Amino acid sequence: MSGESGGIFLAGVGGQGIILASEILCEAFLFAGYDVKKSEVHGMAQRGGAVTTHVRYGKKVFSPLIEPGTADLLLAFEKLEALRFLHYLAPGGAVVVNAQEILPAPVATGKERYPDRIAERLREAVPRTYLVNALAAALSLHEVRTVNLVLVGASSPLLPLPQACFEEAICARLPEKIVEVNLQAFRAGRALLPPAVA
Repeated sequence: MSGESGGIFLAGVGGQGIILASEILCEAFLFAGYDVKKSEVHGMAQRGGAVTTHVRYGKKVFSPLIEPGTADLLLAFEKLEALRFLHYLAPGGAVVVNAQEILPAPVATGKERYPDRIAERLREAVPRTYLVNALAAALSLHEVRTVNLVLVGASSPLLPLPQACFEEAICARLPEKIVEVNLQAFRAGRALLPPAVA
């Protein structure tokens, strides 16, 4: 993904660190000299409900909102959320999706069932779908709370920024005591995408 402007749609469930991930993405673009606007929808975030964030960047951005069918990148923190918000993606866009499954309340209570073949359906709809096991990468660092930074790292090769801008944003945004593990998470995520993408 390259160009002067673009949009990133982040989707997931409350408690996954989506807002922080979007803030780090914004800061990385600011460090690179872009104008950036962000909008968040928390929903029932405290209860595992959907959380979405729109991030738009360019020379000059007037609105943070991404219209359906216009996002260059869909960054999904959970598989079902990727499927739910796929209509926001522009033709030729890319999806980075966490392989994790977090059951919505109706599924957890047995009223509904979790859809089958989500990964296959995503790949059928979007050839540039990258399924990554962000939870496993975070657990390998012994810090489950870094799943969000693993996903930022996995999406970073698809964005028109040097790696240094993301790392600078992590250092600027996070308390010093957790910077190093989050940098490691970002780098682990970056390594999850095929080398040809980077």
